[in-house]
Amino acid sequence: MKTPSALHAAASRRATIIRLAGAALLAGAAWYAAQAPGHAAEAAVRIAPPSVDLPADGARTATAVLAGGCFWGVQAVFQHVDGVTGAVSGYAGGSADTADYETVSGGRTGHAEAVQITYDPGRITYGQLLQIYFSVAHDPTQHNRQGPDVGTQYRSAIFAASQAQRRVAETYIAQLDRSGAYARPLATTVESLQGFYPAEAYHQDYLVRHPDSPYIIINDQPKVEQLARLYAGRYRQAPALVNH
Repeated sequence: MKTPSALHAAASRRATIIRLAGAALLAGAAWYAAQAPGHAAEAAVRIAPPSVDLPADGARTATAVLAGGCFWGVQAVFQHVDGVTGAVSGYAGGSADTADYETVSGGRTGHAEAVQITYDPGRITYGQLLQIYFSVAHDPTQHNRQGPDVGTQYRSAIFAASQAQRRVAETYIAQLDRSGAYARPLATTVESLQGFYPAEAYHQDYLVRHPDSPYIIINDQPKVEQLARLYAGRYRQAPALVNH
């Protein structure tokens, strides 16, 4: 049986190990930040809601497919939006009828990392999802990149599943460009949705499963915090996970 002094020494050693591990994590995050241009999550931008939106048609479920850089952060943001019932990381926008991370990350398939959002139109509208997308989920003024990630696969894109979705998206982009809310014009494209391909299982719920990842700490966790701050009435504490 250990003596009180031995137990105290063991506890001290554990505390030291924890402090060193924490310091190593922060040092790693700082190194990552120093190496990656445009590394940290961009500050959220307060914007007005869209002047044109989809009318409520009594449907209980609808989908939106949005791309805004690495899908880990975009998925995490929308998983915390009240009225969203699911958010799946995947690929959209390319000519290939299949997609996987290895080929998409090469930047030659035309696909973008995207998120398919399933939501209840009676609780949140398509336009309100776009408001969060433009103000919190990513920086829509960055062309073919987002933070440290560069390439067409990280482009800002809205994949419209109907002419009605396209009209709302294009009208909102024009509205935001006129508003002067951003220092640069929006780089967001509106593309017709040709298909959505779910990403590999290890990409799903990434922020929840890897909260200590330096990439997540620097680039994605701030987005969820900004969502809670700017859209407190739409923020849900428990995320809508893919893997329950």
